[in-house]
Amino acid sequence: MARKLIIAANWKMNKGPAETADFIAAFLPSVQALAGECDIVIAPPFVSIPSASALLADSPVALSAQNASEQEKGAFTGEVSTAMLKETGVQHVILGHSERRSIYGEGDQLINAKVKKCLAADLHPIFCLGETLEERESGKLQEVLRRQVSGGLAGLSNDDMSTVVLAYEPVWAIGTGVTATPEQAQEAHAFVRTLVGEQFGMEVAEATRIQYGGSVKPSNSADLMAREDIDGALVGGASLEAESFRDLIANAVA
Repeated sequence: MARKLIIAANWKMNKGPAETADFIAAFLPSVQALAGECDIVIAPPFVSIPSASALLADSPVALSAQNASEQEKGAFTGEVSTAMLKETGVQHVILGHSERRSIYGEGDQLINAKVKKCLAADLHPIFCLGETLEERESGKLQEVLRRQVSGGLAGLSNDDMSTVVLAYEPVWAIGTGVTATPEQAQEAHAFVRTLVGEQFGMEVAEATRIQYGGSVKPSNSADLMAREDIDGALVGGASLEAESFRDLIANAVA
């Protein structure tokens, strides 16, 4: 089955509203011709979402948040609800990123609640999973991925899965400059697809898009995207410069 690539920029805690506007002004004209080849998504920090939303309106580039609360509303200082995100024009939400898991202690049950909350708001989750170097070296790769898939996607229907994108991100390759080889990435992606098939059936698994994340850059995006089970990229540092992100996309779809 031909799955359309989806390439998303995760800016993390970078770019306020002014920098966001500058980036989009430089980036949008350069990717018009590429937008039909893949889905392009930008995930700025919360404070920059309104600026990005206005500038991306009527463009082929979609808007994502980097997180969302599992709560509806109320006394949850510092949290942002799915309804608020929806109102600002957000279409996707990154959930379960390794930084949320490791730094802020988010577990599979909480991430699962967030996934369900986003789906209820008609937002498309980008669900992240991946192992640490210690887990990989101790032979726990498959165990970790199985737990994350089964726990994070528990209770979802086959219809729900049609709007979920998975992002496999080996923690040891995020922001380190070290990238999983295309062979390592393909092997993990194929296993994740098998897990989705066990949980939802192979028809759903074959339709599910699985991104790779972890030091993706213009020089390696083509090799990674050429692999059978790699359906896009979740990009950190290389997405912070308009020219770099544009080149990464161009190479990926070439």
